Amino acid sequence: MRAIGYTTSLPASDQRSLEEFNLPKPVAQGRDLLVEVRAIAVNPVDTKVRMRRQSENGQPVVLGYDAAGVVVEVGPDVEGFRPGDEVYYAGDITRPGTNSEFHLVDERIVGRKPKSLSFAEAAALPLTTITAWEALFDRLKVQDKVGNGAGSLLIVGGAGGVGSIAIQLARQLTNLTVIATASRPESQSWVKELGAHHVFDHSRKIAPQFEEAGLNPPGLVFSTTHTEHHLQDLAETIAPQGRFLLIDDPQDFSIMPFKQKAVSIHWEFMFTRSMFQTADMDAQGRLLTEVADLVDQGRVRTTLSGVVSPINAENLRQAHQQVESQKTVGKIVLEDF
Repeated sequence: MRAIGYTTSLPASDQRSLEEFNLPKPVAQGRDLLVEVRAIAVNPVDTKVRMRRQSENGQPVVLGYDAAGVVVEVGPDVEGFRPGDEVYYAGDITRPGTNSEFHLVDERIVGRKPKSLSFAEAAALPLTTITAWEALFDRLKVQDKVGNGAGSLLIVGGAGGVGSIAIQLARQLTNLTVIATASRPESQSWVKELGAHHVFDHSRKIAPQFEEAGLNPPGLVFSTTHTEHHLQDLAETIAPQGRFLLIDDPQDFSIMPFKQKAVSIHWEFMFTRSMFQTADMDAQGRLLTEVADLVDQGRVRTTLSGVVSPINAENLRQAHQQVESQKTVGKIVLEDF
């Protein structure tokens, strides 16, 4: 089968950073589904892993986590799927990735593809949907009241992939006032369209913007990007006894600025359940199917912002470079090998 990967970690501008390989077609075992991949999305984690993970014994590293496709084979222990089912999922960071014609994935982290979406539209959603859902409901526990600003949620980086779905889930499934940050006119317009009640500019200090808008400090802060840069500002912004969550990888992260306000700090890493085979691993498959229902009801929309075809090394390198620019709005998807 065709696959795209690398044997040496290199900048995406280098043609050798992602190359095409011919690899054996995998066989479904246990609870695995063998999926014929129809579309893939590119996430910041793809670019980070490309520069960190080294090839072993000269074998190509195949990246890719978001995928939408069709089940072609099931392992003997599979219970919830059969060949012909259309699915979408975010994969497992400890296994070969989705940048290949066929891909193995544990059924417990797979959801039914939204019927109303194309494969490309569906591929934009899984990783960011799982991240946003787990951040809101498993980590921040938005169902509970928090501090003096319990009624509001601040999402830093609202126009990115995770922010784009988090805005929608918060609007559709909670009564929170949603404040999202974006710095460019096109990204500010994007988050407004997705349902943010207020849009602030994260190129300015955020705390004064709450005062200018006549809003109380937020009890919940969801930082998707540049946490290190905004840390002191967000510590000043958040309400006493609030909850702060981050998903990025700051080089220097000290929780001391939050001490006086007794703020709780949370990390979200959507690969944790599959990486450690947790007892509740199947929660990811269930939430993806629930979100598929929301999509088919017209309550949540895809965060797809651009489609490139076909899936090949050159197009994937360009997508990696675009994601690394940190100026993307929504998600970049490649379709069809």
